[in-house]
Amino acid sequence: MGNPIVETRYGKVQGSEQDSISVWKGIPFAQPPTGQRRFRAPQPPEPWTGVREATTFSPMAPQMPEVGASMVGAIGADRAVEPRPMSEDCLYLNIWSPGASAGQRPVMVYIHGGAFTLGSASDPWYDGTSFAANHNIVVVSLNYRLGILGFAYLKNLAGADATYTGNCGLLDQIAALAWVRENIAAFGGDPDNVTVMGESAGAMSIGALLGMPAAQGLFRRAILQSGGASNLVTRPRATQVAQALLAKLGLETSQLAALADVPLEALLKIQPELGREFGGILAYSPMIDGETLPQHPSAMIAQGSAANVAILAGTNRDEWRLFAMMSGGPKVDEEQLTRIFGDEARPALAVYTEARTDQSPELAWIDIMSDLVFRMPAIRLAEAQVKLGAPVWMYRFDWESPAFGGVLGAAHAMDIPFVFNTLDVGLSRAFTGDSPSRQPLADLMHASWAAFIRSGTPAIADLPSWPPYDLDRRATMIFGDVAHVVDDPQGQVRAVWKHVLQERDNH
Repeated sequence: MGNPIVETRYGKVQGSEQDSISVWKGIPFAQPPTGQRRFRAPQPPEPWTGVREATTFSPMAPQMPEVGASMVGAIGADRAVEPRPMSEDCLYLNIWSPGASAGQRPVMVYIHGGAFTLGSASDPWYDGTSFAANHNIVVVSLNYRLGILGFAYLKNLAGADATYTGNCGLLDQIAALAWVRENIAAFGGDPDNVTVMGESAGAMSIGALLGMPAAQGLFRRAILQSGGASNLVTRPRATQVAQALLAKLGLETSQLAALADVPLEALLKIQPELGREFGGILAYSPMIDGETLPQHPSAMIAQGSAANVAILAGTNRDEWRLFAMMSGGPKVDEEQLTRIFGDEARPALAVYTEARTDQSPELAWIDIMSDLVFRMPAIRLAEAQVKLGAPVWMYRFDWESPAFGGVLGAAHAMDIPFVFNTLDVGLSRAFTGDSPSRQPLADLMHASWAAFIRSGTPAIADLPSWPPYDLDRRATMIFGDVAHVVDDPQGQVRAVWKHVLQERDNH
C-alpha cells in the first residue's frame, strides 16, 4: 500500500502502514515551547516545505523518569524502565487511522495521565491500533507540558508582562484539539464527531476542559476514567508555588525573564521538592486563573459550559491501593482523616468499615481515599451534567488482578489496557497477570467504549441493558468477571460526602 502521505494545513506528512492501518507519529501541533515561549500559550506550528517524515514518536515532555520506575518497583514488577528521549520540544501528536481515504470516521483524542508530572502519548498501552483496525475509529494521542513547565503560574508576579499564562499544559491540549478540528478530515476522521478521552490526570484535564471557554465546540463527547473536575488550585496558591520556584533558583521577582534561560535539569531537580512542599499533585494542577478557566469547572459546568457534551465516566473499585502499595501498604492516616471530615472523622471511617464485608479499617481507608480523589469528583461532575439534561453513563471497574498475590485488586490504571485492548504489552501484562478472564473483559470494554465514541452511547449487544445515569436510580455498569448493572453502588458511603466540601483542594 505504500507509506501514506497526507497534506495538513502546515505541510505534508508521511506515515507508515502497520497491521493494515495507517500510522503517523510525531506531527507538530504547536511551535516548540522553548526559550521565550516557556510558560506561555502554545503557538501554531511553523509551516514546512517538502514532505515531513512522521514515523517515529517525538520525545516525551520533560519529567523525572525515576519516579515512574519507583512506582513500578514499589509493587514488585520485574520491569526495567528504559530511559526514553525527552525534550521541551515535545508538542507533537500521533494518529492511527483505518486509512486516509474519503470517509468521515469517528475520532478519539486521548490525553494521558501521570499526576501532571509523568507520562507520554507514546506509552505502549495507549496504542490506537485496535480501535482503528477493529472499530473503524481514528485515534489521536498527544503530549502536553508537565510539571513546572506545564503548570507554573507567573502572571501575578509578572506585572506588566501579560504574555505569561496559567494552565499551559491544558492550553497545549486545546491546541491539539484545534489542530484535530482543522486537519483530521485529511486523515479520514470527522472533525464534527470528536470524543476526548483521558485517565487520571488526563480525566482531570478533561474535567477542566469542560469548563474552559477555549475548549468549547472542539469535542462532542468525553470519557473520563478515574478523574473529574478536582485537584484545582487558585491564583494565590499557584502564586505561592511560583514564588517558591524563584526562591529555589535564587531569583528575585524582578528576574522572571531569566526563567527562559534556566537549564532544564535545574527545573527538573526542583520539581519534586516543590511537589513535597505543596501537596504533590496540587503543585502542578490545573488552576482557576480567572482567564483560561474563569471559575471552578463545577461552577462552569453547572452554568452549561458543556451542556451538549455526552459523558462516559467511572472509576476503579480499589483506586488507592496502587498508591498505598507505593507507601508501604494500607494504613489509616488519622491526620488526613480529620482534615477531610473534621468532627465526623471517626463516624465516617466507621461507616466505610461497616460497608466492607471484611470489616477492615485499613481497606476502608483505601475506599475513602479512592472516593475523595477519584469517585466523588466523577459523581459530582455526572450530577451537574444530568441536571442540565446531558446524557451521562457511569461505570465502575471491579476486575481484580491476580498479579503480585492479588494486592492490587482493581487498582488505579488497571482499566487502561482493557479499554485500549493492549493487554499484551509489557506493563499491562505485569499489572494484569494471566487470568483467562482478561481478554473477554477487554473485548467487552473496548467495544463498549468504541460504541460511545461512535454514537454517544456505550450500549452494545453483549452487555446487559445500561440505562443513562440519573439522580434517582444512579445506574452504574460494573465491569468485572461478569458485567452487570447496580443502582447506586456504595450508596451508603456516598452519603457520607453529602456535607463535605468537594472542592476542599481549591485553596
